[in-house]
Formats: sequence, structure tokens, C-alpha cells
Amino acid sequence: MSLPKDFVWGFGTASYQIEGAVSGEGRGPSIWDTFCDIPGKIADGTTGRYACDSYNRTSEDISLLKEYGAKAYRFSISWSRIIPLGGRNDPTNQQGLDHYVRFVDDLLAAGILPLVTLFQWDLPQALHDRYGGPLNKDEFVADFSHYAEVVFKALGSRVSHWTTFTEPHNIAVTGYQTGIYAPGICCDRSSWIVGHSLLVAHGSAVKIFRELQLSCQGKIGITLNAQWAEPWDDTDPRDVNACKTYLDFSVGWFAEPIYRGHYPERMVQQLGDRLPAWNQHDIALVYGSNDFFALDYYTSIFIKHKESQPQPGDFLGNVESHQYNSHGQCIGPETGSSWLRANPQGLRKVLNWISHTYSNPDLYILENGTSCKGEDNQPIEEILHDTFRCDFYREHISEAVKARTEDGVNLLGYMAWSLMDNFEWNDGFRVRFGVTYVDYKDGMKRYPKDSAKVISGLFHKYISCEDWV
Repeated sequence: MSLPKDFVWGFGTASYQIEGAVSGEGRGPSIWDTFCDIPGKIADGTTGRYACDSYNRTSEDISLLKEYGAKAYRFSISWSRIIPLGGRNDPTNQQGLDHYVRFVDDLLAAGILPLVTLFQWDLPQALHDRYGGPLNKDEFVADFSHYAEVVFKALGSRVSHWTTFTEPHNIAVTGYQTGIYAPGICCDRSSWIVGHSLLVAHGSAVKIFRELQLSCQGKIGITLNAQWAEPWDDTDPRDVNACKTYLDFSVGWFAEPIYRGHYPERMVQQLGDRLPAWNQHDIALVYGSNDFFALDYYTSIFIKHKESQPQPGDFLGNVESHQYNSHGQCIGPETGSSWLRANPQGLRKVLNWISHTYSNPDLYILENGTSCKGEDNQPIEEILHDTFRCDFYREHISEAVKARTEDGVNLLGYMAWSLMDNFEWNDGFRVRFGVTYVDYKDGMKRYPKDSAKVISGLFHKYISCEDWV
């Protein structure tokens, strides 16, 4: 198995999870700043106030990327650093914009390709206060489009790979239905409204991007998260069909409007008028708005059909999800996260499913990684020898390469999550996903873990076809 020399590989992060400096150089508050201050919302009671201090350590982080031999770095921009109050009529913060311009220039000078995400969950708090953020489609689309245009004009001559949103499914469900993520809204109708707004905002930003005809001749997409679905009982056709429904509700919710111009029929049948209707203007923006398919993959799940009618709060497609199947077989070994079981075969399967379902699009894996059980309670000497994570990457990268070389999937890139340990949303700092250890108690010092070397070695092997010890 081999990869071409232009295969893009590297590491990913997100602004709120690593930057810190939440009031530095004119940044306005985001919904995550507010959410973290609510007692009980974050498992260890921490916030992203300091995070990994990456806003002040860009040169240090670039040095890590160079040390690991990365060809690319996927990061997100903080909307509230660019426009602190968020809106199209609010002032732009030139200091924040200049920060990202310098950072991109420094990455390019180091020979590292920047992959830029416009939004990874940190909505300016002012927009939530004004009109509920994506709960108000028209206002949100107008404000996001303006923000996107400001960033495109500043970085468009330098950046060739863009994504608008990371995991809109998670934004809609965890932020506006279950309420476990910011802004913490619990409403069984809100997720469908938010998902619709995100799709239209994505389409509007892509239209602006294409009309600007930027000198870098870049390409743009949206990052969708997917869990591969295996039938709980593979001899029961109802469970087999339930897997299709689950994929429609989790991936097709956003992919079908982009690639086919409508919501999945299974969603329409179950949700009826709770699912927002498309008007001609909005679907014209969304349909055909991906230059590539960007995927976040972490785990797989067993899916079982339900006999009962769907409940109003159901967002899975009226199915049950399980980590064990009807034979007692587990989907994969435990990690440090209750929702994540390592299942490398699922990555290959979901890549093939996307390829077959959406006419073999260009594909980039923009997040794939794992926590390790008990890692945060280990001494640093043990943490740096992260054998479980090393095995995770060996197996997942192997399956991704097989999908390309043996199955014909048009996979063009892979980003490991994450470059460093960081603020893991509602888990705080107690869960670590990084290939670099961050010592939060000793000046945010960074220490490479074995997994960083393993990833580098794997891509050196696959791209150069040389043996690597």
C-alpha cells in the first residue's frame, strides 16, 4: 500500500480548545465562555480561559508540527476574535485578524499547509443574546456570511483549503436539544431549526467564496461527523434497515441537501413539518456547495430497530444505539471517553459508504483520534508512552489507506486529533486526546508522546514506501 507524495497529512485543533487568551487583543466573549461559568456544566469545573495558551505560543506549536514532519495543520478561527460582537454591522477587530494572518504566514514559511475552519462551536455571545444565534436563520446567515467574507478577503490569497462548520450535527443536537454543550438549550424542535440555519449559512459562505475568485484558487466544504452503524442483529432485516435510518439522521441530514438537494426521505417521514421546508433560494445555495467531503470519525455503534413510535425528542431515527450486539460482542475496546470505542474497520466502511452514496467525492479526514483510559491519572513518564493511542493510529491509518488503495475511495488527506491535549469541551481537561502532552500545572510545557512519532512514521512509510522502524 502506498500514498502519493501530495497526500495531505497532519494534525488538528480548534480555537476555544487551545487558544486561551479569552479577553486578549480585543476578543469578545463566546457562548463557551458563558457556558463554562455555569456550575456543573464542565466535569472538572474548568474553562478555556487559558486552555493551552496557544494564542501566545504559535511559534512553539509550529515547531512541534515541524518536529513531527506534518504537511498540514487544521485549525479553526475564533469568530469573536475577528468580530467581537459577531454581527455584520459590528466593528472588525484588526488585531485578531492580523493574528491569524501572521499565523498562516508562519505556517506557510515552515512548509505547512493551513486547513482553515471558520466555525468550531464558539459563537459570539452577543449573537446568542440578540436573536438566539442559529435559531434565527435569516439573521445568523447574514452575520456568518459577513464574517466569512472578512476572513476570506484576509486569508484567501494564502489559504487553499477551507471548511465552514465542524460537525453541524453536534452543534444542533448537543447545543440546542440535549443541552450538554453551549449554549445549553433543551428543546426537541430547536435542533432541526439550527441544522437548517447552518446548512444555509454554509451555502451562503460558499457562494461568497466562489464569487470572490480568490488568487489561491482554493476549495471549500463542511465537516460532517459520522459513526459507522452495524446492525445489532445482522440476521434481522429490521436492524439492517435501522442502520440506514441512523446514517440518514446523523450524516444524511446535512449531506443529502448538499449532494441531492433535499432532506433524506426517512427524516421527512418521521419529522413531518418539524423539519424546516426548503425555499428555492436557500436550496439553491446549499445544493452543490461542497468541493470535497470532510469527515470526522471516532467510533462505530450497533443499531437496533424500535417497535414503538418515535418520541418528540428523538434525533436518532427511532432506533436504539448499543456498544454490544445481540451476541454480546463489543464494538471495540474502551478508551478514556464513554462514547468512544476504538473501531478501525468502521472508518474504512464509512469511507466506502460516503464514496458509494455521494458519487466518489474528494475526501479528507479532518479528525480521527482517541483518549486513553486512565491517562490523566498516570505519571507523565507513562503518559508519553501512549501504547493504546499508538495502536489506535496504526490500525485506523491502515484502514484509511486500504480504503484508498484497495477500494478506490478518493481520500486526499488525514488529520489526527489532536496536535496536543486540550480543553475537551464538557469533559474539561480531565480527558486527553493529544499526541503532545500539555502540562497545565507547569507553564503549559509541551512534551511529544510516542503516538506523534508513530503517525509521522506511518505516513513516511506509506508515502515513500520505505521501511520504518
